[in-house]
Amino acid sequence: MRRPRQTRPVIPPKREGTRQLRLLQVLLVLWLLACCSLAFATQRALLVGVSELVNQPQALWLQAPRNDVLLMRDALQKQGFAATDIAVLADGVNGAALPEAQAIHDALTRLLAQSRSGDFVLLYFSGHGTRLRDIVKRYQEPDGLSENFLARDVRGTLGSDSALAGDLRDVDFDAWIQSFLAKNVFVASVFDTCSANSMTRGTADAPPTAEGTGDDEVRWRGLRATQLAGGAPPARAPAPPVPAEAVPRARYVAFFASESHQITPELRLPRKARNARPQGLLTWAMVEALARKPATWRELFDGVLALYPPVIDELAQRFPTRELPSPVAEGNLDAPLFANSGAPASTRPVWRAQRSGDSLAIKAGLLDGLAQQQELRVLATLDDGTVRGASATVAQIKLGGAWLGVPAALKDVPGSAFWSVTPMGEPAATALRVRADKPLPAGLSLDYPAAIRQADDAATADVRWTDLGPSGQRLELLAPLFGANVSTVVLPDTAALRRRLQALAQLKWLAQLQGYGKDGQLDGFDAALEVWSADRMLRSVPIASVAQAANALPPPRPGERLRLSVRNTSGRSLDLVIAGIDARGNLQPVYPDESGETNRFKRGTPEQPSVKRFDLPWLDAAGDARLLVMAVPATPYSAPRLFGVAYAQADVSEVRVRGGQPPADSGERQVFAALLRRSGTADAGARP
Repeated sequence: MRRPRQTRPVIPPKREGTRQLRLLQVLLVLWLLACCSLAFATQRALLVGVSELVNQPQALWLQAPRNDVLLMRDALQKQGFAATDIAVLADGVNGAALPEAQAIHDALTRLLAQSRSGDFVLLYFSGHGTRLRDIVKRYQEPDGLSENFLARDVRGTLGSDSALAGDLRDVDFDAWIQSFLAKNVFVASVFDTCSANSMTRGTADAPPTAEGTGDDEVRWRGLRATQLAGGAPPARAPAPPVPAEAVPRARYVAFFASESHQITPELRLPRKARNARPQGLLTWAMVEALARKPATWRELFDGVLALYPPVIDELAQRFPTRELPSPVAEGNLDAPLFANSGAPASTRPVWRAQRSGDSLAIKAGLLDGLAQQQELRVLATLDDGTVRGASATVAQIKLGGAWLGVPAALKDVPGSAFWSVTPMGEPAATALRVRADKPLPAGLSLDYPAAIRQADDAATADVRWTDLGPSGQRLELLAPLFGANVSTVVLPDTAALRRRLQALAQLKWLAQLQGYGKDGQLDGFDAALEVWSADRMLRSVPIASVAQAANALPPPRPGERLRLSVRNTSGRSLDLVIAGIDARGNLQPVYPDESGETNRFKRGTPEQPSVKRFDLPWLDAAGDARLLVMAVPATPYSAPRLFGVAYAQADVSEVRVRGGQPPADSGERQVFAALLRRSGTADAGARP
């Protein structure tokens, strides 16, 4: 009987075994380096609280900043910050350095020197702020004013709104933030302060800093520069060197207590509690919201917003003439909390909801990409951070709001829960429908609500795609919104096809947005397209009239260029988005742009308007292009409204939101929308 042949183990040649060993060693080293990087990444914080302005009358002093830094320090330690990595500058706090201008500068310098790639830094400031004109700024705000935080030793020049020492300017803060970002440090800033208590000048009508009875006094943060006493000013500390090129702000977030023209209170919190003590409202709300274990900055901000209304309602009854604050957030709000990551935790929007009985109201609607009967995921966050979820559908919708029933599985959730909703998918009506004989190309990437779907038949298709092999990719543009004459474009490769499909999907959503605001009016808001030659404006035309014209806007003549001017005299802040699609099919951000502007356009009045001009070089170039201008009154205590035009990718995310004034009292919101098309060819009907 023949024995079965025994197989011998195959021994690799000596050189091959050595190569495998070296490969394993390299992988092990890389793994150890990654672990060490994570292990040694540090969370640091600088907490600054200015209660006493020692060169100013005591009537202008505050009580709560010293309490604020202590409350924030305790909250950060519960989040895992080491006590030795939290620096405190505050008057009235044992062991803390005094929060004078030079000391704050020195503390920032040390913090920057300590920071390494992968670290996280929190910059926290509590105290007074002001606004003044600063003609040396590289850029100018729409209202012409700059925001400043007041250090303990601040001095002013009486009767002037442009001379101040012992302050930290907004451009100084921006320089510090840029320096941290250049080292790959995630920077979060919290400013429990405000900039001014009105847009008017002078001191005769300046409201008092403190109001109310002694046991429940309310102090207001925010001074006019003209209220500050002068004297020998301290030397201004030099700002850090700004990187030669702007650093993408994927690793940046900031919370503010109010809009730039508002003031914010400090009062005894929690209200009617035995252990209540003077606290800044933003600081208290932020610490309370942290107790619910939010996963992202957006969840934290939504928690802050949910705590504001009861306090604001009480203050509105006590001080009916005061303009009360609406909180502010900006930056990559979808990044993980207290971590160094620019990648968003979620790519779908999350909207805060408010429960009333068995229904939920959402501060998002048609303008945000929601649709009637759309399926949503409803989330309820309990006091201990537990999250319960269930699905529901939109029952009623308007331009700026929607309503749905509380899911049966969540009806037993207690009243203290925080509610939010997120869409399960993109609305079918906004999707670009593509007819093709093969699957859509891989790698398509769009922000909600724009989407691309394969059409089942030619009758419902917006675009027909044919793969021509080596000859390229052919697109037949079928939908009327793409023009009237040219029906076909041939693209060189799949990458160009992806870009064009994404641009067409965005364009379909922009056209739908424009339809919501067509012929709409927004009192006090104007946008005009200007034609310039060198430094001279030749002519100006309201953009609404250009958008309504039958023919496309002709290209500028040689030596001319196009600029867009927007003007707000409405007496309230606006949510504003300006975006375009250039002749190559690329989405072009205008406002907010990728360098970090906010989409909340500042409040202006007929006497002091907020005005800003935008250069549009891509609109001057040859070829067809589109430009959308969309504006609505800002909604207080709400997250960003970018109208679904989120052109910043995750690695350069820059989404900003400002709190605002209540919209006009009407059944529906005022909306301004204009979508114009500029033709760069003799054929005005050419398509993109």
